[in-house]
Amino acid sequence: MDHEQDNREKEPQLSTDELRRIKLDKLSELRSAGRDPFLNVRYDRTHHAADVEAGFSELEGKEVVVAGRLVAKRLHGKAGFGDVLDESGRLQVYFKRDVLGEEALERAKELDLGDIIGVRGKVFKTRTGQVTVEAAQFTLLSKILQTLPEKWHGLKDVDQRYRQRYVDLIVNREVMERLRRRSEAVSEMRRFLDGRGFLEVETPMLHAISGGATAEPFTTYWNALRSDFYLRIAIELHLKRLIVGGFEQVYEIGRVFRNEGVDTRHNPEFTMLELYWAYVDYHEIMALTEALVKHVAREVFDGEKVTYGEHEIDFGPEFAKLTFDEALRKWAGCGLADLRTLDDVKREAKRLDIELPAERGFGHCLDEIFKETVEPNLVQPTFIIDYPAALSPLAKRMSAADKEQAGYPADLDVVYRFEMFAATMELANSFSELNDPLDQRERLLAQISDKAEGAIDLDEDFLTALEYGMPPTGGLGIGVDRLLMVLSGTPAIREVIIFPQLRQK
Repeated sequence: MDHEQDNREKEPQLSTDELRRIKLDKLSELRSAGRDPFLNVRYDRTHHAADVEAGFSELEGKEVVVAGRLVAKRLHGKAGFGDVLDESGRLQVYFKRDVLGEEALERAKELDLGDIIGVRGKVFKTRTGQVTVEAAQFTLLSKILQTLPEKWHGLKDVDQRYRQRYVDLIVNREVMERLRRRSEAVSEMRRFLDGRGFLEVETPMLHAISGGATAEPFTTYWNALRSDFYLRIAIELHLKRLIVGGFEQVYEIGRVFRNEGVDTRHNPEFTMLELYWAYVDYHEIMALTEALVKHVAREVFDGEKVTYGEHEIDFGPEFAKLTFDEALRKWAGCGLADLRTLDDVKREAKRLDIELPAERGFGHCLDEIFKETVEPNLVQPTFIIDYPAALSPLAKRMSAADKEQAGYPADLDVVYRFEMFAATMELANSFSELNDPLDQRERLLAQISDKAEGAIDLDEDFLTALEYGMPPTGGLGIGVDRLLMVLSGTPAIREVIIFPQLRQK
């Protein structure tokens, strides 16, 4: 019988410590017999499991050498089956006394689920059509000393899955596929940008000044310099320095750290794609963003329609576009002209039954109204454009002519900015970058005076860099983890991070 007809041999009903002691005893016996599996330094295989399955018509009757983890075993009497799992998939192995010999078959019966073995043998199909390798010889390559979760129940405890991701990958193959696609998506982003003339660069993760975004930083200490440093909360300001220096298209995909809470959409360390493109504005960046997202969806996730929770999200059509003012009017019942002061914001928040953050300024409170009223409605891919200046200290102010053309009051302080949303989450943020060093100084100082936790520090070197002249520039930041959550239909950010941060036990 093969694995279509029988489940795997179960571990004895013993405690974890008792099972580990049994395995340690087996290892001791193997070493005493001169068969220490940990002395193997390599194993020359000819095929992966998927190769054997896919190439059966050419491989039938021929010898192959495969290797992987033993994840099922049905060995009784003179013959039996096992399943070997490698990165590509699962392959059935047939152990038969007449082929292996009595001694080798008994050694096969002593194998534990989770042992890593190599197998040499001929390819055939069982009566039920299962592609199988008939073992002529097998080698124990690594001995498991722990116990894998039982097949039918698997590893279900979410906290344990994240803490022991290696076990999660062994027993939950959909996790491996999701994380493989994550890596493929990041590689595809690089190919997309490289193909459009962007240069990938690396900038420091340790910053003397915390800047580039509003967030609470992680602090560390540099012994040699006898000084506190910060893990970066954004990549932005160093990339802009490169634009000042003469690079015209640069990007970085790297880790960013923010000392904040953990929930389904936030992890304290996450991956950002940030890029800067000289001599273009946020309209070109908007087109680039849409093309990039569509490209990754097609190339890595097999199409532009994804299921996310109860919604089908379609990245195929042209993304919707609303101004910040239009979105507020549609879902909050008030516009930017009604929200000029902190008192205005508090009045409208009370009407909307929104609790505002204590001791926060105008910008943060206005943003809270937007988050509570607008974001829950942004399910399909949508660009929200033309933000209030109070929310955008690094974006260029809109000109009087553009405000008039857009129908904004002349005294409304808006900037060239967009954010892209899907599945009610912000996935990307872009500016026509502020390159006026005097205006930039005033706006950073205004943000610091907003009494917001984690407000940007005043980076004098960055302001000095701007005084050397930065061309008109479009910038973009994409939260890679969130984008991949949506494209893979995964509701929790930690499912798309290989090793998410967890509270210490």
